[in-house]
Amino acid sequence: MARTALGEVGAKPDGVPVKALENFVAELFATQGLATHDAFIVARCLVEADARGVVSHGVGRVPIYLERLRLGVVKPRPMFVLDELAPAAARLDGDNGLGFLVAHRAMAEAIERARNFGIGLVLAYHSNHFGMAASYLRQAIEAGMAAFVFTNASPAMPVWGGRTPFLGTSPFAFGTPGGTRSGPLVLDMATSVVARGKIRRAVAQNQPIPEGWALDSEGRPTTNAREAYEGLILPLGGPKGSGLSLMMEVLAGVMSGSAFGGEVGNQYLDKSSPQNVGHCFIALRPELAVSADEYRDRLDALVERAKATPRMDAAQPILMPGEPEALIEAARRRDGIPLSTEDRAALIAEAEILDLALPAFLSET
Repeated sequence: MARTALGEVGAKPDGVPVKALENFVAELFATQGLATHDAFIVARCLVEADARGVVSHGVGRVPIYLERLRLGVVKPRPMFVLDELAPAAARLDGDNGLGFLVAHRAMAEAIERARNFGIGLVLAYHSNHFGMAASYLRQAIEAGMAAFVFTNASPAMPVWGGRTPFLGTSPFAFGTPGGTRSGPLVLDMATSVVARGKIRRAVAQNQPIPEGWALDSEGRPTTNAREAYEGLILPLGGPKGSGLSLMMEVLAGVMSGSAFGGEVGNQYLDKSSPQNVGHCFIALRPELAVSADEYRDRLDALVERAKATPRMDAAQPILMPGEPEALIEAARRRDGIPLSTEDRAALIAEAEILDLALPAFLSET
């Protein structure tokens, strides 16, 4: 008999309760040797992405992380080593742990330094894909800090003027606490036209992609998702997106000591060696130059002035960075997360591999 998942009260039939999904995903990772606390960090990051509507970085990626753990190319219990570089700066050796764990620890160290010195910088290397950058922005915001999060990634995008994959679709991510009347600002955007994970999901679902997202391996525009995944994703804003991604290679790759310049491993294509992804985390106190009350008042004023500007479409409200995701998250934490058929099947398959009983939300037919 299937066990009953926790936290399902009040969820709609088509929505999986957030807590139930977190518990199950954490259980999957715990079977691979992760400490319980670490398994829940990974689960919260993945489920948080689905809750915010960022399904390209949600539980659909659970199988690849578990597979790499089973293959031994990612360590379930890394031994982090922190090198103090300066009073407000450090470098974290992630010891080839899951990127979620490396990033969570690195941001915690950056936050602690920001508390003491106003700003904290932590570079990380020997890491892996860390999921949704917004997870670590929110970690900082919950601690009362503003933050930048940068990472490099496996080659998927050409340097401007090139025709082969060289740069990753690395996110540019910034977040800051909200004011008295406004919520936090959370900007998490790929430096490509679209996150590569969206093309990967289109491949899995056998769906086409919009024009202008990618080129095939011959450099021709394509709407075929598989051709795009095997080809080139286009940079956001042409040379601007390419330049931003190159900046990630400097901050997160060159400066951290990780792989860089086309050397970061692809977790889906290379399952025999570590990725050696590099990250850069910067936390800072938002009230450094003004008082905390002034900061909140000034942020409220900024948001209110922005929302009061004339609209291009009167029926379309002006939303701040992170606000669309916050609206989705509020609804999904209330009504449950609508898992796709593919994601349900993937979770069921992993449970079967690991000989785990299915939670109620997966065993229901």
